[in-house]
Amino acid sequence: MDHAEDAVLAGLLDAAENASPVEAVEAVTRELGAALGARTVSFLIADLSGRALVRLAHTSLAQPGADRRDGREVATVLPFGDGPAELALRTQTTQVTEADDEWTVLAPVTDRGEVIGLLEMTLPAEPSPRTLAEISRTAHTLAFVVIANRRHTDLFEWGQRTTPFTLSAEIQRRLLPASFTCEAGAFTLSGWLEPAASVGGDTFDYSLARDVLHFSVTDAMGHGVASALTATLGVGSLRNTRRQGATIVHQAATANTAVAEHAGRRGSYVTAIVGRLDLRTGECDLLNAGHVPPLLVRDGSSRAVDLPRNFPLGMFAEADFTAGQVVLQPGDRLVVVTDGMRERKAAALDMPALLASLTDLHPREAVRALADAVLEVTGPTLADDATLLMLDWYGEHDRPRRTNAGADVVRASQALSE
Repeated sequence: MDHAEDAVLAGLLDAAENASPVEAVEAVTRELGAALGARTVSFLIADLSGRALVRLAHTSLAQPGADRRDGREVATVLPFGDGPAELALRTQTTQVTEADDEWTVLAPVTDRGEVIGLLEMTLPAEPSPRTLAEISRTAHTLAFVVIANRRHTDLFEWGQRTTPFTLSAEIQRRLLPASFTCEAGAFTLSGWLEPAASVGGDTFDYSLARDVLHFSVTDAMGHGVASALTATLGVGSLRNTRRQGATIVHQAATANTAVAEHAGRRGSYVTAIVGRLDLRTGECDLLNAGHVPPLLVRDGSSRAVDLPRNFPLGMFAEADFTAGQVVLQPGDRLVVVTDGMRERKAAALDMPALLASLTDLHPREAVRALADAVLEVTGPTLADDATLLMLDWYGEHDRPRRTNAGADVVRASQALSE
């Protein structure tokens, strides 16, 4: 990186820091547009469904086709259509198109494999490779600008919500991790949640330590606010004991007591899969508390992981818990789902065949494809939340990621036509 590029990056960071959190993204895009002589610059944030982009910031005052407004804030929803925008996100590569002597550049805004959105620019001339590299680096910088500033404003969250939230959905949303995808040298993890209309209390969670990956998928009994509150007890307890360094058996036992003692309704409980993966060896300890068994995809076929059976968390205050173990091999994919993925109409899905058909997709794409398949057989209104967590294991814990602007492009999904 030469002095001119250093100056551009310094200007972008200064613009972000000098602006208010609400205006930080627009400040960065304006700075970049001025530096490159762009006609327009937009940040398109990925909506919570993962099936559309939302235009939140634009250098132009004109906002045609706006779908939602909040005072002077405008959000325009742009559904995916297998075009260059979806291709950029799927393959994690910058796309360039030309029409009417104007070039459009779409650069993924990504951090550790988590798709935050796209940087869209229109230029009066065809961009050089050096210009494209600068745009890609700026898009990566923009990811950190969004992550840092969304802590201080609801603007980005408002933009991502293309449908209103109920109170129970609001509670449930706060229980989910800040990023649904995490890439590391030894693994890639991605989670997804399709909420039922009344919200069924599903959650997933993960946390990365130096040599260990912790993860969980939980399903609180019932629907609505009561279920969301029960889920809060379960997830809060699991996180608390995990952060104290407790084993997964101790985590489950403590969460069991918390739900049994503090849940507002008699008979409330939480089913759960709690996992701990040793990143050096692939040894994965798993505890099944009344939950759907995890699935292991190996060499193109899938099977349920046989684990000791335990009662759901909170069902019996004095229950004991036992964990099992599976040793992952490089190329394995571990899939944890809730019963919303398997019951009623969703039971018609040939899950083994479907998982086999998705092995070439990055977990970020595969979880969405799996959720889409469930919605195709159940219809748009689910009777229960459908949640899944997908973990690809590569081994080589000491292997650094091979990244380009926030993603490992070698492990990204390929174009649909390839």
